[in-house]
Amino acid sequence: MAKSHSVWTSIRFWRQSAAWVTGFAVVLLILLTFDTMRQIKMGGKRVPSPSVINNHIDYKYSKKRGHEVPVIGDKEPFFGKQWSDEEAAALLHKGKLTSQAKNCMNCHTLLGNGAYYAPDLTKAWLDPKWKQMMPMVGAKTKEEAIAKFLQHPEMYPTHERRMPNLKITPDEAKALVAFLKHMSAIDTNGFPRGFSKGVKEFEAGGTYAH
Repeated sequence: MAKSHSVWTSIRFWRQSAAWVTGFAVVLLILLTFDTMRQIKMGGKRVPSPSVINNHIDYKYSKKRGHEVPVIGDKEPFFGKQWSDEEAAALLHKGKLTSQAKNCMNCHTLLGNGAYYAPDLTKAWLDPKWKQMMPMVGAKTKEEAIAKFLQHPEMYPTHERRMPNLKITPDEAKALVAFLKHMSAIDTNGFPRGFSKGVKEFEAGGTYAH
């Protein structure tokens, strides 16, 4: 009488199982890759088109998601004008290249990448301190205040760790501000955590070490 063997000790069973699991994992990985590409594509679900720099951007708590999400509001001038899609895209491209050329991530964090020596820049555009800086730097708008600060950061002690003068030109500063504004509109699943809490504490008269 032949001796029966358990399926759990069958080499054939485990080989077939491994093949099915590997095949399923490959299909799932492909689907997730396409879904991720769809969400992070410029102008997609999470990353808005370059022309978002023409809009007011807010950051509000979502009960459904349990964290803050960007809120794209009405149109507003950016450096005194409304930018076409082509102009906005070129400006953002220049801003991104400038951030790389000036090695911003050597000190700052951008979208989770970089260092923690200086403030996180992911939502820097939304920092309420820029409005306080407007009269200090002689600017009429927030974007002008940020641009002036970037060109001469050593003149405005906004943080205990002073930013060095990186010889940023006016055009580079404008592009960097556009890059920062666009980055603030990206849905980062609530990253960095606690940003809105710090904003509320600052607006209530406390300190805000962003």
